Amino acid sequence: MAKDNLQVLNALDVAKTQWYHFTAIIIAGMGFFTDAYDLFCISLVTKLLGRIYYHVDGAAKPGTLPPNVSAAVNGVAFCGTLAGQLFFGWLGDKMGRKRVYGMTLMLMVICSVASGLSFGHNAKSVMATLCFFRFWLGFGIGGDYPLSATIMSEYANKKTRGAFIAAVFAMQGFGIMAGGIFAIIISSAFKAKFDAPAYEVDPLGSTVSQADFVWRIILMVGALPAALTYYWRMKMPETARYTALVAKNAKQAASDMSKVLQVDLEAEQQKVEQITEKPANAFGLFSREFLRRHGLHLLGTTSTWFLLDIAFYSQNLFQKDIFSAIGWIPPAKTMNAIEEVYRIARAQTLIALCSTVPGYWFTVAFIDKMGRFAIQLMGFFFMTVFMFALAIPYNHWTHKDNRIGFVMIYSLTFFFANFGPNATTFVVPAEIFPARLRSTCHGISAASGKLGAIVGAFGFLYLAQSQDKTKTDAGYPAGIGVKNSLLVLGGINFLGILFTFLVPESKGKSLEEMSRENEDENGEGPELEQTSSFNNRTVPAY
Repeated sequence: MAKDNLQVLNALDVAKTQWYHFTAIIIAGMGFFTDAYDLFCISLVTKLLGRIYYHVDGAAKPGTLPPNVSAAVNGVAFCGTLAGQLFFGWLGDKMGRKRVYGMTLMLMVICSVASGLSFGHNAKSVMATLCFFRFWLGFGIGGDYPLSATIMSEYANKKTRGAFIAAVFAMQGFGIMAGGIFAIIISSAFKAKFDAPAYEVDPLGSTVSQADFVWRIILMVGALPAALTYYWRMKMPETARYTALVAKNAKQAASDMSKVLQVDLEAEQQKVEQITEKPANAFGLFSREFLRRHGLHLLGTTSTWFLLDIAFYSQNLFQKDIFSAIGWIPPAKTMNAIEEVYRIARAQTLIALCSTVPGYWFTVAFIDKMGRFAIQLMGFFFMTVFMFALAIPYNHWTHKDNRIGFVMIYSLTFFFANFGPNATTFVVPAEIFPARLRSTCHGISAASGKLGAIVGAFGFLYLAQSQDKTKTDAGYPAGIGVKNSLLVLGGINFLGILFTFLVPESKGKSLEEMSRENEDENGEGPELEQTSSFNNRTVPAY
């Protein structure tokens, strides 16, 4: 098919790894670094918000966020992200990747700062303001998903494209870790300067007034990495695939990529018009032809991302509750407010350092050797195994002597989420759909994932509560307990294994081969038919 392709696209497909590949990874990756920091830093400070704004005089335990407030604070950014993925994904195909890219970044910078400046005379107004700005922060973050993935896939060569897209996504691991490290530094500094007694010693004095600055500083710092990359995002040229195949401007595409690749490229305007005017390249998202060619693919990318994110986000957002349940974080009443932030941040940073970050980079290293399908299947399989290994003997893990074993297996579930479906569900939708629908379809797949994150984030709040009503958090009904919640998550991961079989293998193929944009109307090329999904998997050639 290479002979039917444009010279500028062939040049990108066969280009050796160059400096511009790494600059693209860094520019797109810093957006993901910010995304992860902003989305996950809220889980570091929710306990602190409860102590500051929902203190009850005479209560045996420190104040906690009421169930509806906790669900809103934790979940509202995901609602914004879902909306942003759909909107900016669609806009990226209409206006171009580059033009929309800057908008998302500015929204993230403004709303990160505004989240930390949340104001009001009482708890309700502060929480309402925080939720408002975190929704719009999520909206900006949502746009980063389809745009970063699409830009990287359209810049990359076909030999190492998977590693490049996965490297952008892997910056998420550093963002999660940076959030934890920064929270440790800030809480340590405030603890040293404004030391306070434990809650059980002095309930009111355990939360110093300066603690209100801690959560605000942690949230606001998320604006820094995004602001630093804005200039470089604006200097990136539009991708050649958008310029040529969607905007139909062969001359601009050749000019832009000549500068990037530092080679002379021919502007093939007539060939662009021939390719884009084929009936096979004119169908829309809601057409019967799209359903025939890519319907199962879209079902595969949306369902696997949905199932993965239920498990991934319910763990990540609420791992502090799991750590408390097994005694890794001491009871809240034995600590002051700032000490609790420190303990939660330390636990989450350790998990990120030991399992989250390595898992992402294992995917980068192996995705173009093993292929997307094999890594995703393996990841879901081991996540299922380790979830059941935690859940079935759950009482065993709660004993003090066995806590390290619990944390190790818990870390392995994160490792195989990231060396598995958490990375591949991001990579594949950017490779298998036509250029004019690529950003939209990635946005739909990502939004499906965020719907799963909302189910995980909201549902787990209630599900993980103790079955004994006297042991639940204030305001919550009795749940099914942590053990049964882990069993449910294990079942969800098993479903992920099954739906992975709908996803085609894109290793070593050009974007045009995968999307079949150069095919004639009769759709010749049965090796790429979606119905022959198993034939579409390539065995690694060693």
